[in-house]
Amino acid sequence: MNTFLFSLILILAGGVLPLLLKANFKLMKSAAILLIGCGCLLGLYGALNLLYRPEAVSAAWPLLHTFTLSLKIDRLSAFFLLPVFIVSPLAALYSYNYLENPALSLRVAVNYFFYALLTAAMALVACADNIITFALAWELMSLSSFFLVIYDFKKTAARQAGYLYFIFAQAGAMAIFASFALLYNYTGSMDFAAFASTPETAKSLIFTLAFIGFGSKAGIIPLHVWLPHAHPAAPSHVSAIMSGVMIKMGIYGIIRMYSLLHPQGAYCAELVIIVGAVTGVMGVVYALGQHNLKRLLAYHSVENIGIILLGLGIGMLGIATGNEIMAALGFAGGLLHILNHAIFKSLLFMGAGAVQHRTGTLVIERLGGLMKRMRLCGITFLIGSLAICGLPPFNGFISEFLIYNGAFQGVKSPPDLFLFVILTILSLAVIGGLAIACFTKVVGIVFLGEARSEAAAQARPAGPAIQAAMIILAVFCVVIGLLPQVIMPVVMPAAISILPHQIIPRGLDMSGMAGNLSFGAVGFSLIVLIIIGLRKLFTGPAPYAPTWGCGFSQRNPRMQYTGSSFAASLLDFYKPFVKVDEKFSGIHGFFPQKAEYHSETQDISEVGLQRLIVQPIMRLTDRLRWLQHGHIQLYIGYIFFALVGLLCWLLLWGL
Repeated sequence: MNTFLFSLILILAGGVLPLLLKANFKLMKSAAILLIGCGCLLGLYGALNLLYRPEAVSAAWPLLHTFTLSLKIDRLSAFFLLPVFIVSPLAALYSYNYLENPALSLRVAVNYFFYALLTAAMALVACADNIITFALAWELMSLSSFFLVIYDFKKTAARQAGYLYFIFAQAGAMAIFASFALLYNYTGSMDFAAFASTPETAKSLIFTLAFIGFGSKAGIIPLHVWLPHAHPAAPSHVSAIMSGVMIKMGIYGIIRMYSLLHPQGAYCAELVIIVGAVTGVMGVVYALGQHNLKRLLAYHSVENIGIILLGLGIGMLGIATGNEIMAALGFAGGLLHILNHAIFKSLLFMGAGAVQHRTGTLVIERLGGLMKRMRLCGITFLIGSLAICGLPPFNGFISEFLIYNGAFQGVKSPPDLFLFVILTILSLAVIGGLAIACFTKVVGIVFLGEARSEAAAQARPAGPAIQAAMIILAVFCVVIGLLPQVIMPVVMPAAISILPHQIIPRGLDMSGMAGNLSFGAVGFSLIVLIIIGLRKLFTGPAPYAPTWGCGFSQRNPRMQYTGSSFAASLLDFYKPFVKVDEKFSGIHGFFPQKAEYHSETQDISEVGLQRLIVQPIMRLTDRLRWLQHGHIQLYIGYIFFALVGLLCWLLLWGL
């Protein structure tokens, strides 16, 4: 525990010191990155040590002689500390070249302060052991991330995105605290250890409230609306840590609440699988229709939250049916995908940030040909794209394989639960296919072909700090994919800790499975490399010389696919669930002028919330505007009558 606390002190020092060194821009950034990096590396070392300890370590401090701040690091907490301490220092390193305007020295210093605060708060959320500690850490995490989102506060879009995120964060917190209130009512204790004594009849309601609250932070549909607004508005290193790590704190809350309550029956599994299927499929469908690169990646975060929930749902279903192999594989796949997603999604957001940094735009249709000009960025982005699609030999394949394997272990489940197994398998298949289509569009249009704008044509490689952070994350994607036996010992202790007996089920050979996956991945990679080598050996570079050109002189960007045309047929298939607004000027006359076409994919969840909640509230508040008239005497009267009404209610309630 001392190592963990000292790491937090170093991280927080990395946030405070830039405020004192803002006069020296480069020294300020270097000091922040060094201290945050050292603190995270120390915390990573401590988390790996605690991951293999069967007993948890804890510490407690009295607060105001009334409450107790309590921390406890068990194997599940230690696992969730890994993405925090892996991604945070790399995102901080990335920021050295990304935040390069000395004129914004104070704003950058404040950004590092809240960045360090967010990193420490996420670590505290994973280690909190009672309601008070968790609530304080959770609110600290939400507030610090809000200030990071509004870094460009002078832009209206950034402010609106921040306000939207803040509303969803606080609404989710209300649902979480409502579940805590019920738990306290039933147990009379604020300690997490007492939650297991909650009556079975109340556990479903409590879990549902917690699932809604934590799901809002994780980005489940329809509570994901803040995600596609916040990520494009935030700086790219902030988007990386929010998407790669912070939304996983919502997943942590769901797992922790489930493991504390130990609910009987399959209700929790059914809820998680249904929401996971809808979230995963609709997330990738909405991603297909996006034109903004970071907004597209934000919807893919929603998609991957769906995949994680499917894995956790399979684990819960395995516990409900007594199939511990199914449970272990489901939890292992879900937890590994949490770590994998933290790696490849952070890599992808960093790639998007590098593209924006060098071209000044995130609009996919204005890019193109960047593989020639930003080669290292393009290669690492391609690795992240293959990983997020779940293709071998990259890390995303390993975690999705475990979830598939766990689902197939449930084929002998009772008929009513077998439907949820089939739903999981089909959802994973649909998600995988659509993800491949989406990233084929992204890589093909952004990095291949010809430049579609002057900014893309003049792009140059990103700075060394940006490239270094992306290379490290890309190496993680490859190493985990080729050598899963390296990561399995890290994942399995946390997965087993969720099981009722907390032991590896008999008949489950994870080391043998990892070895087979490694053999297949290495063999597949060698075959691909041999084919590429033979092709180059026997064919060589072929100059572009068409036999019959038919008047063709040279390639033109207008001949290439756009994002809209590439995804149109797929979006048409999901048209009942996806609203596409199209504007087409039309072609008129014998000698038509330039035609214009524009399409925008509408999120039905956002549209529904606007119509069913936001607009009615706005109409109601407009009608009540007469109450806000500016006369202080009437305001005092409001307070007086409110107090009288409250006293009358207390008297009646007391009688």
